[in-house]
Amino acid sequence: MAQRLATEYVKTCLELSEAEMSEFIRLFRDHKATLQVMVLENGSQNVVLLDDATGEEVVLTFERKPNGYTCIGSCKLCSPNLANLMRKAVSKFKGNAVVNRVYSGYTMVYYYERGVVVKIVERRGTHQKVIYEHRDTLGTLERLFEKKEVEREIAGLYRDVNHLLDLRNESPEPAVREQIDTKLRALSHRLFVLEA
Repeated sequence: MAQRLATEYVKTCLELSEAEMSEFIRLFRDHKATLQVMVLENGSQNVVLLDDATGEEVVLTFERKPNGYTCIGSCKLCSPNLANLMRKAVSKFKGNAVVNRVYSGYTMVYYYERGVVVKIVERRGTHQKVIYEHRDTLGTLERLFEKKEVEREIAGLYRDVNHLLDLRNESPEPAVREQIDTKLRALSHRLFVLEA
């Protein structure tokens, strides 16, 4: 198996409530990562992650927001322990991220949306190959099923046909009946297309 050289969190967005911020800090402490939290004047927090084995230090800035904290940024992790903990944090707290896992000769790019990997791309130089892409087949089918435009158009066409048939039955003039028949042919063709 190839040795990972580094993990780069290129675009990361974590939005945490007060309680989740405490859980975030506990996640790293529980897994033996040294952690320092510096509270800034405006209530924002700098979380400094340290890996004792490698001496690596990563600073994550969580800006104070009305309903919690937001961390938007990037970082590079060489420590497998910190990289694994950051992956768990993005997953657990339903973060969005673009993560480069750098190996010798290639990079695997993971795209996270709401904590779930939705796409994996392998990059070798300028060549890219999609390894995995999430397809929401059930959701797509549900959205198609819920679309009611065709049914509404069909119901409207039936109303128009009934109205034209009433007019045709009431009209004694052949010219008016011919115009109505032309409109009825067009409507019946449209109904055939929609119901097919």
